[in-house]
Amino acid sequence: MGLFSHKISRDDLKPGDHIYSWRNVYIYSHHGIYVGDEKVIHFTRGGGLEFGTGTVLDKIIDISIPNHGRRDNKCLDCGDQSNLGGVISSCLDCFLAGGNLYLFEYSASPSIFLAKRGGTCTIASSDPCDEVISRAKFLLLQNGFGEYDLLDNNCEDFAIYCKTGLFVLSVATKFGCSGQANSVSAAGGVVALTLKVLGVKKNTSGQEDDSVVSVVNQVISSTVKYVVPGIGGLALAEYGNYCIGRLFYDIGVRKDACKVSVEELVAFVGAKQNILESKKSS
Repeated sequence: MGLFSHKISRDDLKPGDHIYSWRNVYIYSHHGIYVGDEKVIHFTRGGGLEFGTGTVLDKIIDISIPNHGRRDNKCLDCGDQSNLGGVISSCLDCFLAGGNLYLFEYSASPSIFLAKRGGTCTIASSDPCDEVISRAKFLLLQNGFGEYDLLDNNCEDFAIYCKTGLFVLSVATKFGCSGQANSVSAAGGVVALTLKVLGVKKNTSGQEDDSVVSVVNQVISSTVKYVVPGIGGLALAEYGNYCIGRLFYDIGVRKDACKVSVEELVAFVGAKQNILESKKSS
């Protein structure tokens, strides 16, 4: 695995690896945990879709996935998974769906994290592989990762939790830790909301705490060498805001993320779903 390319061969795979494969010409990647014996445990939307928005766009996106037509020829190993949803287990071939194999990076430095595309790495460190596999298998058995949400609770969130045990406990919203979703949020200008969620205090003049700004500025400065030279001052400032959003949403930095056992997670998700269902019925 190189500095910017995370592509690996099957021979390099190890049980407990967080892997992913790009879909839709590098627009979106699907993530899962490799548990050995050519098996991958991953989180899907259901109805035969790996992810989705809940709109007609899902069908259009689904058609553009490599090997879309292979679903007409059911896998002899996996069978028909078109009606399955939530946490499922598939063979490596079905997971890749004709795409290439990539390895998600953990313990990335802030500079490397910001230099790479969202959804490919995190600053957080990984737990031992036996813990990773145990979490994935337990969530598969319980189908206990909750309701799929493109931004707040997706396949990357699932894989990151299995690898780190880190989770954001909130009944109102989960504020997903997915790098792909967080890149979109950062690009959309949600820096102020990010800092508020993370408990960053404003000083008496209404400005963000100097120590936080200082740290971010240092990170951005050390990352500039990875940016194409010649960017104007305004563009660089916007890039800085984007970096702040990505950095502070990463699960390895967030102050509202904590270690949660898989049993506690399943109980929390169940309680949260009951609350949401009660609100809907009322």
